Amino acid sequence: MRIVKLTGETKKNILEDLLKRSPSHYGEYEATVNGIIEQVRARGDQAVFDYTKQFDKCELTAENLVVTRAEIEEAYRALDEELIGTMKRSAENIRAYHEKQVRQSFFATKPDGSILGQRITPLGRAGVYVPGGKAAYPSSVLMNVVPAKVAGVAEIIMTTPPGKDGKVNPGTLVAADIAGVDRVYKVGGAQAIAAMAFGTESIPKVDKITGPGNIFVALAKKAVVGYVSIDSVAGPSEILILADRYANPRYAAADLLSQAEHDELASAILITDSMELAERVSEEVENFTKQLSREEIIRKSLDNYGYILVAENMNEAVDAANDIASEHMEILTRDPFETMTKVKNAGAIFLGEYSSEPLGDYFAGPNHILPTNGTAKFFSPLGVDDFIKKTSVISYSREALERDHEDIERFAKSEGLTAHANSVAVRFERENGQV
Repeated sequence: MRIVKLTGETKKNILEDLLKRSPSHYGEYEATVNGIIEQVRARGDQAVFDYTKQFDKCELTAENLVVTRAEIEEAYRALDEELIGTMKRSAENIRAYHEKQVRQSFFATKPDGSILGQRITPLGRAGVYVPGGKAAYPSSVLMNVVPAKVAGVAEIIMTTPPGKDGKVNPGTLVAADIAGVDRVYKVGGAQAIAAMAFGTESIPKVDKITGPGNIFVALAKKAVVGYVSIDSVAGPSEILILADRYANPRYAAADLLSQAEHDELASAILITDSMELAERVSEEVENFTKQLSREEIIRKSLDNYGYILVAENMNEAVDAANDIASEHMEILTRDPFETMTKVKNAGAIFLGEYSSEPLGDYFAGPNHILPTNGTAKFFSPLGVDDFIKKTSVISYSREALERDHEDIERFAKSEGLTAHANSVAVRFERENGQV
């Protein structure tokens, strides 16, 4: 794994390289995606069926589009009982964590009779996209659906591509059942996003779409923003480790590879102030890589976006980490909690040598749907707030408005909005000598 001295120039170059992985840089696919979306808007179910036949080699009809209870039961039989138990325990951890995020409506009253408040209501219908094939991740099903259930979303549907045999990944189906999905539709790709965004004869329109996917799914989600809400336009997976000379190099190496194995665009970065640690981690990375099943993907990922950056000191290391704003950040320092106080930008922070990144992916409870490509500077992990609406509530008495109406009228007139001013002034016509 390459070792690079951290300078202003190297940091700039790395940031530019990482940003190239964003779906926004794959404009050559946008025309294809937009064409699919327009066809689904115009032709509904038939377009969905045609694209499924073209891309997934599966014949769909209105009769076999929805996963049946019998298919879900078959999926349970296909999975190991211990794995099912693990999924249930993971779902409970996710639920318990997200229940702490639940907000309450509030109302504040004043002696003058005015009432100000905020009303919290869940979304009516949420749509979750789940990749299929080799990219099927039941853990992501739980992470998307459980917060929506905790938020109180009335209806949750899921779309996921079928195999050639018309079946859906059994792990995906079991996770969906455990999490509480209402209906699962056998459709994937940009056509699934379009169907949920606009509705078809068989697939209802949703209020929000969440969930990961390939570049076509990501671009489709980006294209339908405004017709529906989305979680984010997610990029490839990322890990950044802050480590000092006290860190265990084997642990650091293993954790870097946990993300590098995702795909060739995944990034794995270690920032340290110790050249000795950098060299030992590089050696351990090479040793581990030879033993791992996804060696080819890992090597390409590390060649493309893998770095060990050696800083002058830990303050410089932390500054670089804040600029990169990684999806996952591990802190392997002598005092990780003290180091954390200096960290401003990260999707999720893992503290100490027994808090490796997969803990967050599968079991701890915090959401693993996280901001990527530097968006941790202004985006947050998926959570209950993503599945609610906040509505302002305003109620003024005559007494309260009388006190403030001249200020309001003055402000409105300053903006040239005389109808705004009149809307308030008309309520005090008699006092102003008007009829």
